[in-house]
Amino acid sequence: MSRPADLPPAAFFDAVEALGRAQRDADPAGDLAHLRRVAAAGRALTGLGVLLAGLGPNPLSIVALSLGRFARWTMVGHHVCHRGYDKVGGPAGRSFGEGWRRAVDWFDWLVPAAWKHEHNQLHHYRLNEARDPDLVEENLSWLRAAEWPLAVKRVVVAFFALTWRWVYYAPNTLAELHRAADAGEGLPRNAWTWDPRRPAGRDLWLRSLLPYTLVHFVLFPCLFLPFGVEVAAGALLNSLLAELLVNAHAFLVIVPNHAGPDLLRFDAPARGKHAFAWRQIRGSANFRTGGAVNDFLHGYLNYQIEHHLWPDLPMRAYARAAPELRALCATWGVPYVQESVWRRLGHTVRIMTGEASMAREAGAPAEAPACASPAAR
Repeated sequence: MSRPADLPPAAFFDAVEALGRAQRDADPAGDLAHLRRVAAAGRALTGLGVLLAGLGPNPLSIVALSLGRFARWTMVGHHVCHRGYDKVGGPAGRSFGEGWRRAVDWFDWLVPAAWKHEHNQLHHYRLNEARDPDLVEENLSWLRAAEWPLAVKRVVVAFFALTWRWVYYAPNTLAELHRAADAGEGLPRNAWTWDPRRPAGRDLWLRSLLPYTLVHFVLFPCLFLPFGVEVAAGALLNSLLAELLVNAHAFLVIVPNHAGPDLLRFDAPARGKHAFAWRQIRGSANFRTGGAVNDFLHGYLNYQIEHHLWPDLPMRAYARAAPELRALCATWGVPYVQESVWRRLGHTVRIMTGEASMAREAGAPAEAPACASPAAR
């Protein structure tokens, strides 16, 4: 489907911009304290998971280990790397996770420099364009086109959900970083490689797959060897199952953010800051918001519209801004998509399997016309 964009007047974008500015200085001390609480909660969950791992395979250890890994990525690593805490006295996003600090800041499958390039730059500034490396509809075009039974396609989706951080995100982010540095040896878009003879493949093994595997699936169970081989084997199983769980959890709260037949896909780059801001709203979906536990379990990615409008704000700023932005959108007639994460997952699976397609937008005007108020439209 192709339809022209209908941008709201400039006054709407002026109000959106003012709302973002107001959140930057609203509560810097509180925002920094909140980050420290989230980070402490993640560390505590990891510690609990480690202690419980010695009791043999058990769901409490698996869930705790999984939530600890989830918190370090979706809340701490993600928002700090966006430089959301630079201005409130928190960790510096530019140096976060770089060099030896990766071991203490954010040790994950993802190489921080590759994540910052692929996610912060390519995804955020090319949202839902064909050039967006995370555009689900484009990346799964082969599955959408496959003449397979629907049940088989859904099994493929489930496999990706359980493995996607190391099957998709780690290799793709590194491949994009190598392409940007002109060291990708002609790698096309989203064509990562596992070949250690090529720079991107060598990086994948040496900086991503092997370090994470050695720490979480070799050294971790070895800590329990003094208590017996069976105890160590139980700890290994807990860590492996925690990895599958955190993959599924992260998939659930990340992938549906920008996929669904009610969200727009764009055929050309945005022209002008108003068109760009409008795309962040019309190409993103929020989940249920509010409540410390609810927001934590969503990784604060339930505020995806606010995050894409103002990616360098602290987490709590999104919670403060969301009700006001939703009211602004209602006043000016701008669609503000918000549903439970489970409904959004359903939309996303249908996009991935080819049962549904993204709405298309083409020919967006460069800027919105000036207008003083909604009533004047």
